[in-house]
Amino acid sequence: MYTEKYIKSFKQKTMLPTDSGWNLFKSYLIEYRCSSNLNSFWNFGFLAGIFLGIQLVTGLHLSFWYTPHIDYAFDSVINIMRNVKYGWFIRYLHSNGASFFFIVIYIHILRGLYYGSYRKPRTMVWYSGVVIYFLMMGSAFLGYVLPWGQMSYWAATVITKLLTVIPYAGKTLVAWVWGGETINNATLNRFFCLHYILPFGIAALVCYHINVLHKVGSSNPLGFQTGARNTIPFYPYFIVKDLVALAIIMILYMYFVFFYPEYLSHPDNYVPANPMVTPAHIVPEWYFLPFYGVLRSFTENLGCCYYVCCYFLFIFITIFRQK
Repeated sequence: MYTEKYIKSFKQKTMLPTDSGWNLFKSYLIEYRCSSNLNSFWNFGFLAGIFLGIQLVTGLHLSFWYTPHIDYAFDSVINIMRNVKYGWFIRYLHSNGASFFFIVIYIHILRGLYYGSYRKPRTMVWYSGVVIYFLMMGSAFLGYVLPWGQMSYWAATVITKLLTVIPYAGKTLVAWVWGGETINNATLNRFFCLHYILPFGIAALVCYHINVLHKVGSSNPLGFQTGARNTIPFYPYFIVKDLVALAIIMILYMYFVFFYPEYLSHPDNYVPANPMVTPAHIVPEWYFLPFYGVLRSFTENLGCCYYVCCYFLFIFITIFRQK
């Protein structure tokens, strides 16, 4: 009897990783119960996860060929486009994937605001999503600098100089970020390292985001508490809807990648960075245009300081409120 119990216990211990992995897969993608009235706006969280995976895989591949040096960065990007096998395809997947990632994230956030998904008991789901969004903005800005074209260089100059509005420590902080008195090779190296590391932090936060969501349950358009009677399993009902939405957005995504790969980019970024020549119009990527438009309405450093303070105050009051 003792031997049989020992063997049974040993088998359970040795099978624990496999069983745990399978149970985790079943609980998250098969047996997870969702409200039966979810509409298509609930597909965008799944799509955001897909585009995060695309960005991680393509970015990792590009990092094998990219050279984070101010004298070679621009040429290394051209080398990826011209000489690396399917390098042009990987780079266009990555650059356009960032835009599509922000599109699905913005729709995902607006859905949460409209349907009140930030309310209790899902406040931690909302807070973790907000942190993910801030890290996405930082990672996107760092990645935009890496090609070291004209728009990359001057966008980095404009954004990093916002730190000078901080009283007393602003100029010192900018010099610390730059690694010198001007934007130089140390700046590009730091931006590359951060751009490489941040997506893995985002992926870890996404896992936490999903884990908390599955503990409290998804919201629904009507806002009522879900019970056993008004829920249905995630598979096959919602996984099919997610796959249909994925097929539609992938068709649009590939249309841009193959036919209009530079439509969402700026042509000045195909000119090597030149600190002595300022572009006629310094504009960021489209997903930063609202913030840049507000920034341009201020003409003095004091106004920029008010902008930065009011912007973050507005975010914390609006997004982190409880209802």
